[in-house]
Order: sequence, then C-alpha cells, then structure tokens
Amino acid sequence: MNTSQGEWNKQVEHPMQSWEWGEFRQLTGIKVVREGGLQVTIHMIHYTTLCVGYCPKGPMPDKDQAQVLKRIARENNCIYIKVEPKIEMQDLGFKIEDLRKLGFMSGRPLFTKYNFVLDVRPTEAELLASFKQKTRYNIKVAQKNGVTVEIDNSDAAFERYLELTQETTKRQGFYAHSPRYHSTMWSVLGNSQITNNKFQTGDNKLSAHLLVATYQGQIITTWILFKFKDTLYYPYGASTRDHRNVMANNLVMWEAIKLAKVWGLSYLDMWGALGPDADTHDPWYGFHTFKAGYGARQVEYMGTWDYIAKPTMYKIYRVIENIRWKILRLLK
Repeated sequence: MNTSQGEWNKQVEHPMQSWEWGEFRQLTGIKVVREGGLQVTIHMIHYTTLCVGYCPKGPMPDKDQAQVLKRIARENNCIYIKVEPKIEMQDLGFKIEDLRKLGFMSGRPLFTKYNFVLDVRPTEAELLASFKQKTRYNIKVAQKNGVTVEIDNSDAAFERYLELTQETTKRQGFYAHSPRYHSTMWSVLGNSQITNNKFQTGDNKLSAHLLVATYQGQIITTWILFKFKDTLYYPYGASTRDHRNVMANNLVMWEAIKLAKVWGLSYLDMWGALGPDADTHDPWYGFHTFKAGYGARQVEYMGTWDYIAKPTMYKIYRVIENIRWKILRLLK
C-alpha cells in the first residue's frame, strides 16, 4: 500500500521516523524501508552480502511489529534490526521480559537512553525562573557583551556551520557526520518557508533551521534546529573556541526556547543527556550540565533493543563489534 508523505508523518512521532528524514537518508545512499508504521534504514556490512537495520524513535514494540521487522529482515538479508523506541520507561505497558519472547535482545545504544525535554508553554518569566542561577547569569553575560542571535538559513551561514563543526570535532575529539552528510540533510530539510514567524496549521513536515550567534561581526556559534509537529529539536551545534567568555551558547539556547514559543510549539527536545547519576569524568558531562541548566524534565526511554533475525550470525557480529569498539577506544 502506498502511503503519502502527509499520511506517513501523521502516524510518527520523531524527526528520524519522518518521511523527510527517509528521503534524506536515501540521498546518502542508504536504503529506506517504510512498512507497518516503521521506517527502517538498511546498512550493508562491508565485504559481505549481509545487512543490519536501524529503526530509531519508533513506537512501542509489539507482536505485530516484530512480524514486520522479521519480514523486513528476511527481505533485506539483515542479521538484526536495532530499535530505539520513543517510549518512556514510565509508559511501558508490559514487562521487558516480554520483548525477549518476541525475539529482541538488549543492544549497544546509538541514541542515549536519557534526554532533556523542556515544556516551553509557560511564560518567559516562568521559564527563566526555572533555570539554574548560573544559567541565567550566563545569558545576561552574553547579552551585555552584545552577542546577537538570529535565524539565518543563508548559504554563507551554512558554510560557517560546516567550518565550525569541523573545528569543534577536532577540538573535542568526538565523532561527527561528514560535511556531505550535513549538506545533503540541509538540501532536503533546510528549505522550509515561514510566513510571519508561523507555520501553516497542521504542517507536519520536518524542517531544519540554522540559529547563529554573532559577536563583533563574526558568527561564533551555529545550531541546527529541527521543527517537527509540536516540538523544536536541538540535534547539532558547533562553536569556535574563541570568545568562550561571552557565553554565546547560553543565549542561543534561550533564543531557541523563545523561538519555539513564537512558532506556537509546546516542547524543546535537547536530543540526549546522561543519566541522573552522571559521571563527572564522562566526556559529555559538560554538555549534559549545560542542558540541565534550563530546568527541563529528564526523560528515561526504554533503551536499545536488537530484533534478532539470524541468531548465530548475530553472536559472531557482536563479538567483532566489541573488539572494534575496544580498538577505537584505544586509538582515542
């Protein structure tokens, strides 16, 4: 059965399950399968005819979806399909053990299990009052230093985003997608038209927007924001190491929150966090505490689960994957 773009987006709840995200991933050379309300990307394993599937931020796994995954895996020669449902632990309607009976096994996460989600519907004064004192102070520092923040979807601003992404990656030693990945994403998602700061009623399309902070005539911070349904998402950001004392990032987050309000949205999703007992030595700890300063609710999702289609091959694959990750950690 053919499903239209609008019909598909009505039934999904996250950018990575949206029709537009699937179109973007296809342009990067990845096969995309849409079936049974699930959008699955298919990834070839190098030097083999085998594949793995990935289905992030989908619905609650159940018996029917297990059958859909089984069919997709069989038709695409997948060893397994990794699912990371957008389901909070507090909303689970069954025992985790039931997943294993359906053929799932706890897997290595790609998305974090935790997240910060901020309800932006209170007044600006109420939101500011919920922030940590240090966060409010840093916002004022940026404002006093003359940092300005605006939406700038121009080619020049996007090129600056790519430059800062490369700079940030080298400085912090984190993995980042390639410039081609970001450019392809932007070509698909970055062309949304907004009239008088409003989207059309019922607009369920995924769109990307570039929020930039300028200081002394130079763009020093750039964030990619996704708008999908009633939520603004903060998936990607980059900044220069210069002028860190002007606290531009704190002001950018505040302006993103206000932007969500202007656009009539309800939530700001910060795309990930560490757990409630975050390790201070974790390389993401600083980023985690930055997000935590804005009074958002910490969410725990049900985690990462692999639907096993080829049990023997899956065991071999996991052994190889564990070795690969150990080598990557040693090379850091």
